[in-house]
Amino acid sequence: MSEKSVLNFESSACPMPLPHKDRIVMSHGSGGSMTRDLIASIFNKYFSNPILNRGNDFADLQPPAGQKLVVSTDGHIVSPIFFPGGDIGRLAVSGTVNDIAMSGGKPAYLTASFILEEGFSTADLEKVAASMAAAAAEAGVLIIAGDTKVAEKGKADGIFISTTGIGFADAGLRIGGEFAQPGDAVLVSGSMGDHGIAVLAARNQLGFSTTIQSDVAPLNHLIGAALQAAPQIHVLRDPTRGGLATSLNEIACQSQVNILLEETAIPVKREVRAACEMLGFDPLYVANEGKVIVILPDSQAQAALAALRNHPLGIDSAIIGKVTQSSASPRVSMNTLIGGTRIVDMLTGEMLPRIC
Repeated sequence: MSEKSVLNFESSACPMPLPHKDRIVMSHGSGGSMTRDLIASIFNKYFSNPILNRGNDFADLQPPAGQKLVVSTDGHIVSPIFFPGGDIGRLAVSGTVNDIAMSGGKPAYLTASFILEEGFSTADLEKVAASMAAAAAEAGVLIIAGDTKVAEKGKADGIFISTTGIGFADAGLRIGGEFAQPGDAVLVSGSMGDHGIAVLAARNQLGFSTTIQSDVAPLNHLIGAALQAAPQIHVLRDPTRGGLATSLNEIACQSQVNILLEETAIPVKREVRAACEMLGFDPLYVANEGKVIVILPDSQAQAALAALRNHPLGIDSAIIGKVTQSSASPRVSMNTLIGGTRIVDMLTGEMLPRIC
């Protein structure tokens, strides 16, 4: 078995796994018996499926007739790796599933690569793998291939996970950041900033207790419901790093349009707003991991809103603004609570709080 064969393995040909240590050691990345033990004891236990179990370093896939392939890749670093509402495993699966779903396509498969630091707890690795398996089942995707490497102690930070997502979309579907049009409505599927504040709380950096949970979740079923109700959706975008403000600025630049928001319409939980006020953050720039921006013709906005609110992950969905006009100098602005209008710029400098 090659060193690369960490998730794809020859399950029937392998001897019984050796007992592995309670900490990751360099030999777990050697490609030998301890690597095989790690595969059998953790990865095979949670990720087993017919494609993975063929034991190759690749997976053969065939797009369904009349559909196109959609692919995305992502890296995941978060501290702490377990936080209120989620962990790095759920984050890795959900983040990549959501990237595929933003195309309007259906995520089907994931590959996963693990960088493990020498000394990392195998019990924590098993928790992460179990969480990934649960999130993959929730999304309806299979983890079909992967790899692991072990870095010397001090050369990594516990665990890093890279994932690639593969999905399929109707060949004629056109959804992307470049398709926003004047007159479109702008929706979000829920409250802003939950993930970033939850991660800060897990670091004990707030100075007060909070009940905020991360919103990390796979959104493909929510997006599927919205597309069924409003098939003319122009843009889907998950406002992760840089938050809502940065994502909308990216869309405005891609589509060469101006976007006008209504501050009173943007959902923000009271606890998130309080934490942001105390720390000097703007919730529009705080990261989310289970929300989607939907931009579509105003005539379909109410249908999309009803579909989003009818899903457990979209209960707090809202129409928050509109695309006003085409522009050679695209911008995002906002009518404020006090009756003025301000420019909402893209994030500059480091993301605060830094959550990945």
